[in-house]
This record gives sequence, C-alpha cells and structure tokens, in this order.
Amino acid sequence: MRIAVAGGTGAVGTHVVELARGAGHDVVVLSRGAGVDLTTGTGLAEALVGVETVVDVASTFTLDAQESRTFFGTSTRLLLEAEQAAGTRHHVVLSIVGVDRAPHGYYAGKVLQEELVAAGDVPWTVLRATQFHEFAGQVHGSTTVGSLVLVPRMRSETVAARDVAARLVELVGAGPSGRVADLGGPETAWMADLSRAWARHRGDRRPVLGVPLPGALGRAMRDGTLVSSPDADHGTTTFAEWLQSQDEPAGQAGQAGQADQADQGAPRA
Repeated sequence: MRIAVAGGTGAVGTHVVELARGAGHDVVVLSRGAGVDLTTGTGLAEALVGVETVVDVASTFTLDAQESRTFFGTSTRLLLEAEQAAGTRHHVVLSIVGVDRAPHGYYAGKVLQEELVAAGDVPWTVLRATQFHEFAGQVHGSTTVGSLVLVPRMRSETVAARDVAARLVELVGAGPSGRVADLGGPETAWMADLSRAWARHRGDRRPVLGVPLPGALGRAMRDGTLVSSPDADHGTTTFAEWLQSQDEPAGQAGQAGQADQADQGAPRA
C-alpha cells in the first residue's frame, strides 16, 4: 500500500516510516525537507498521487492555545482537502489521551484536529496515546531556579514512541475504524521522577522538583486526566528500558546534554 506520513521526520513519525516500510508499504514523507508544507499546502497535491492512506503525526512546539489551533486547524483542513482530491481512502491521526477533558494550551489544537477529521469526508481513524517517554527530557531544564530544575507536577503514563508507531501501522492495515482504544504506557509515575531519571542517565545531578501548575490544565496534569482509562491498550516498553536504549550512555558530562532540550517545550513531539 502507498501511504504518506505527515510529520515523518519527528519523534514518532520516523518510527512510523521505518515500520511501515518494513511491513512492505510504499511510504511518502510529508515534510518541508521533502518539499511539502502542511501550513500552506505547497507540494501536497503532488505528494498524494496514488496514496491510499495518510498517517498524520505532525506537531508544533507551542503552549499557546490559539497558535496550536491555527497550526492543527490549517494543516488538517489542507490535508483533508488534498486527500479528497487525490482519492485517498483513509486518514489516520494521532491524538492525545484526555484532550477533550483538558482542551487547554497545546491540547486545544488537538481537540480541533479531532473535530475536523470526524466531520470530514475522508474515512478516518483516531488513536489517542499518552505522552511519549521523550517528554521527560523535553520538560527538564526548561525552568530552573539556580541549580534547581522545576518540572510540572504531573501524573504520567508515558509510552514509547515506537510502540505508538507500531499501533499506527497496524491501524493502516485495519482500514477506517473511527475512534479506537486509547494507547497508554505500561506503568504510571510522577513526571519529576521520570525527568530526574532521564537527567541522571545523561550525567546531570541537579535536583528536580515537581511544581503544580495553575489553572485547569495544571489540575488535569495532577488528577490523572491525561492517564489512560482501564479499557485502554498499553505499550510494553517501560521507561527504564527505553532510557537504557538511548544512544547517549550514562555518565556523559551534563553540560552538553542539558543544552539540547532548551527549545523543546511542547507537550507533544
């Protein structure tokens, strides 16, 4: 099957591309590097020729609700319009567990994305997943007070991006299925603990403190809204297993490792 992956160079998209090709699919990557701009529609018509299924895992780095709605609203509308013109028969989109119960900040755009897909003319599948394991590193170091690292106090159920990608590739083969069972991680933990473990693995010994964020989004982070329900499916790769699989070994000097996440503030990769 010829499939296109929007966001195919991102944290989960790279795994989707690899696994889909391994399963025998002909994969087209929709990215600026491949000449496709999801915010303007440039290159979309040409890229979707012969494509039967689009997997949308594109994202943006923002915590602003309006910016998120603008990105996901524009890119989703353009994708669906181009798919309909090309005769694409299936649109698969990755969303986030609990977004409808916490439609704030970044999640506001994901809520709009789901609404547009469900109301569109292209048959669809929506998979909601919990935060990726990589989120622990994204939040680490974004806010500091002296040597103290502050991260959101957040009850988390992180999942390996590769586990999410594997499920998405399964859903490509299953055909349009509507809203499918959520996909969570194999265990729950406080984000401060995960962020601390991530930092220690990179040689960063600074203390990490979980701080409750104000407002409805902060409350949702703490009360389990963003954790999967009992009827969800679950990935199998634990955070510890994922951490040990990372290229950078434990004990490497922390300064270089601390600098490379400074621009990664969005809740989703």
